[in-house]
Amino acid sequence: MPTKKKPQVTAASRPAAAAAHDRRRELLDTAAEVFAEQGYNATTVRKIADHAGMLAGSLYYHFDSKESMLEEILRTFLDELWGGYDSVLADRLGPRETLEALVTESFREIDRHRAAVAIYQKESKQLVAQERFTFLAESQRKFEKAWLSTLERGVAAHVFRADLDVRLTYRFVRDTVWVAASWYRPGGQHSPEEIARQYLSMVLDGIAVRE
Repeated sequence: MPTKKKPQVTAASRPAAAAAHDRRRELLDTAAEVFAEQGYNATTVRKIADHAGMLAGSLYYHFDSKESMLEEILRTFLDELWGGYDSVLADRLGPRETLEALVTESFREIDRHRAAVAIYQKESKQLVAQERFTFLAESQRKFEKAWLSTLERGVAAHVFRADLDVRLTYRFVRDTVWVAASWYRPGGQHSPEEIARQYLSMVLDGIAVRE
């Protein structure tokens, strides 16, 4: 029997594949903005298609449902977030430096995935009840552990105040940082790094040990 030849990737097919990938990314970005603005339950495939300038049936060529679109949006955001966080944690910096790096990385992710962050904040409590979105709960547990351990190390090393309630501080820093997705717009007056620096200045003046 003749052997089956593997399909060849030609110079012509590479641009076509890249164009398809770019179009998929554009559609996900559009869907993320609609989900963030109108809410997941209120958003239909037709609404996403209207914002993308296409027929609803054409959208199904790229995605089988709005659920699969939302899952990809959130997984992409969290994968990139944890890529940055894991890199920070692997550097084994001091607790203050780790806190600074985590806050900075958080603002960079808001810059890259503002709509996804907004969706995560608004929808995650309801979504985790669905089997396909249980990864959100696991990410939340991992997120909490990373921040709490950093604050606990800071207290133990006398970098942060001994009377610090680390869980309350974690919630304060978490909410203060991520709520920025409600007003932040990429390309604005301040870069993510500058906003992080300003936030850190305000936070650390309140929890750092004073000389």
